[in-house]
Amino acid sequence: MSQLIECVPNFSEGNDLQIINQITAEIEKTEGVKLLNVDPGKATNRTVVTFVGNPNAVIEAAFKAIKKAGELIDMSKHKGEHPRMGATDVCPLIPISNISMEETAKYAQLLAKKVGTALNLPVYLYEEAQPNKSRNNLSIIRAGEYEGFFKKIKQAEWQPDFGPNEFDAKRGATVIGARDFLVAYNVNLNTTSTRRANSIAFDVREAGRVKREGDPITGKIVTDALGNPVNIPGTLKSVKAIGWFIEEYGIAQISMNLTNINITPVHIAFDEVCKKANERGIRVTGSEIVGLIPLKAILDAGKYFLEKQQRSTGVSEKELIKIAVKSMGLDELSPFNPDERIIEYILEDKLSSHLVNMSLNDFADETASESPAPGGGSISAYVGVLGISLGTMVANLSSHKKGWDAQWKYFGDWALKGQDLKKEMLRLVDEDTLAFNKIMLAFGLPKGSDEEKKIRTASIQDATKYAILTPFKVMQLAYQSMELMKEMAEKGNPNSVTDAAVGALCARTAVIGAFMNVRINASGLSDKEFIQQIMNDGEQIQDKAIKLEQEIIAITNLKIAQN
Repeated sequence: MSQLIECVPNFSEGNDLQIINQITAEIEKTEGVKLLNVDPGKATNRTVVTFVGNPNAVIEAAFKAIKKAGELIDMSKHKGEHPRMGATDVCPLIPISNISMEETAKYAQLLAKKVGTALNLPVYLYEEAQPNKSRNNLSIIRAGEYEGFFKKIKQAEWQPDFGPNEFDAKRGATVIGARDFLVAYNVNLNTTSTRRANSIAFDVREAGRVKREGDPITGKIVTDALGNPVNIPGTLKSVKAIGWFIEEYGIAQISMNLTNINITPVHIAFDEVCKKANERGIRVTGSEIVGLIPLKAILDAGKYFLEKQQRSTGVSEKELIKIAVKSMGLDELSPFNPDERIIEYILEDKLSSHLVNMSLNDFADETASESPAPGGGSISAYVGVLGISLGTMVANLSSHKKGWDAQWKYFGDWALKGQDLKKEMLRLVDEDTLAFNKIMLAFGLPKGSDEEKKIRTASIQDATKYAILTPFKVMQLAYQSMELMKEMAEKGNPNSVTDAAVGALCARTAVIGAFMNVRINASGLSDKEFIQQIMNDGEQIQDKAIKLEQEIIAITNLKIAQN
């Protein structure tokens, strides 16, 4: 698999769309990268751009964008709420797929050197790309901002890593680095006071605040025995925060950078700001994501808020996202479109999920057409999806059943298992059709020479083995899901016992149907040892599924008779 890195340059222009569009056009016309998001802010007069691609293409696109920004943006006229020091203020590279942080840092250094040399622009390295750890923090590098850098750049300790040590009045300076995925997150307050917003920011940010006697803002600074200021740390690790007033919205915000969402997730940051704001008589009214966010961060937030309500977390991705958006007010200032704000959804190849994105009518029509795919394998997988969905539904109904409050988490955990199985089985609906298509492609390879025949035969064998393993995985998942159906038939909401039973019927059908595909595809494979093993395992799964189905039907019939 190819290496993939993300680049999130911040340009000091958030109002003039013509300038913004000219900069992003440089990115879009670079082969090997994909522009994911452009997020301009009027009050901050700053645009956050996100794009991904292979490392060399990303460096090329970033270089061209930095060059264009320097041509179009005049920092001597720039005003905005966000700290800044250059036309391209900061340009981080983030490892996404099949690439280490160390490799990403080297690419950042290559980009920084190219910008400093070719564009004659002062460039500073930061985070993982900066070998000098005394100057790897962005806020320390940017201290003094544009106005203060004319003198700062002359100080020996603040010589640029690349480029001239003369501050460019028009373009400023640029900071380039490598870092982990960062979530830029703003929380909205029902106040216009920047001072009060800053007080909350100091409460929560990891750096905290300097300890003072009496008044926390104007009081005398408390020092230790060596005369150094005593610091009161904030409550949230891996969080940077400031307070500001956004004229565009007429409110103050807490602006945060969550530098490690595994340590402090978005939902924890939101709740902590709510707590600290409430202590100061201020109410949080909503929040906003700046740029993009990983899917897991949103799903974890949805689960967190459902658990606080003692509700089942075993619901669909769509429902979890809805809960997260509403709980944190992510749509208060502007609509939150998951397809445009969640990185995995933007990168998702819609063609690879052709069938599962169809309507029921279109799926049926496609199946009934003269095309041989989708066939029995994909249908078996989808029948398995329906079975798992029914079992999950019973778990959720049981979790929320009146009088069963003490069991909400027990059934909710079963529903969560069901959702995980459903997601994996849905993937196999399209995977089975793709496996069939791979066999057809292999049979279509040229066979004129002995070498071509050898390549064609090997390709057919590889594709056939893949076409066996895909329905075999369907068998495994479908049988595994029957544990859920049996548990729900025995202990779940008695009013839904037949739903659990129908789910079991679907799962058994998926097992038998998928095994038929395993058997017919195995007839074209030359690896007899592999065939024997897969047949033995498949027969065992099929026998156990048929037996378990009978047990679930017996439980169901007994409960029907007792009603």
